[in-house]
Amino acid sequence: MRSFKDFCTKKTLIGLGLGQFLSLLITSTGFASSELAKRGINAPTSQSFINYVLLAIVYGSIVLYRRKALKAKWYFYIPLGLVDVEANYLVVKAYQYTSLTSVMLLDCWTIPCVMLLTWIFLKTKYRFRKIGGVVVCVAGLVVVIFSDVHAGDRAGGSSPLKGDALVIAGATLYAVTNVSEEFLVKNADRVELMAMLGSFGAIISAIQISIIERKELRSIRWTPEAAIPFAGFSVAMFFFYSLVPVLLQISGSTMLNLSLLTSDMWSIVIRVVAYHEKVDWLYYLAFAAVIIGLITYSVGEREEEDRRRTNVDVEAEHDKRPYKECPPENRY
Repeated sequence: MRSFKDFCTKKTLIGLGLGQFLSLLITSTGFASSELAKRGINAPTSQSFINYVLLAIVYGSIVLYRRKALKAKWYFYIPLGLVDVEANYLVVKAYQYTSLTSVMLLDCWTIPCVMLLTWIFLKTKYRFRKIGGVVVCVAGLVVVIFSDVHAGDRAGGSSPLKGDALVIAGATLYAVTNVSEEFLVKNADRVELMAMLGSFGAIISAIQISIIERKELRSIRWTPEAAIPFAGFSVAMFFFYSLVPVLLQISGSTMLNLSLLTSDMWSIVIRVVAYHEKVDWLYYLAFAAVIIGLITYSVGEREEEDRRRTNVDVEAEHDKRPYKECPPENRY
């Protein structure tokens, strides 16, 4: 058993604080998208466009300053940018049809998709505890969809099932993006990844805006009530994209997953306090299922990390043994 002091280290506290900041950023993007949807603003690609531009300017400047060749082929980032743009588009679009709480909970569908893709393409092995955690998460997702059908017009959107489908599709694309980024980070560079993702994401977003969102942008009345959520979404997304790799370096994916769980709690608080909406009781059951599933998944991940660390220590200790001692069969 580890003592309380073992957990209260500077590294752990920084990880907890940064994790909650990321959770608030995700909740802020959901709140901003929900506010824009309520005001009749339907421009999901435009919302993400500023984020990609900021990534391209900030991290692209660093890449240019380094004056080093790219570690990955530039054309590898084109499909990554396309998938990321469409994932953001689908999830933000879902706020036009379903509630903030449903979007936040259904976004957890990314986890089983990531596991499947990493198992197929990256040959990652998963033990029973982690698989069990994912099963519980999926059960929670089913409860969310059933809750939207049961709650009807109280779900906070004009077409809850359509919104749920958009979120699940977007979460699936997020999984493709996450697995691709994992591969590129291991074989390229984090700053290079952010720079190229921002550059191609901005180009693809601009093309998509010119095709399907020109009329929507022209019809928007840029009052402070519309401009503030629009800009706030982009700034929050930029900081989220930038800080997630930092948390992974400090505390690993376990801390990230546990920290982002609280975004669902923040979304429920916003919905009840700011929107004065009723929350169907099935949401709480679904939220409990998602929490239990993700904690089970994270505990399994921690056990695997400890087991790998123990194996490494045993091998290191084995290598340190003196070679003067002969094997038992050669002593006589």
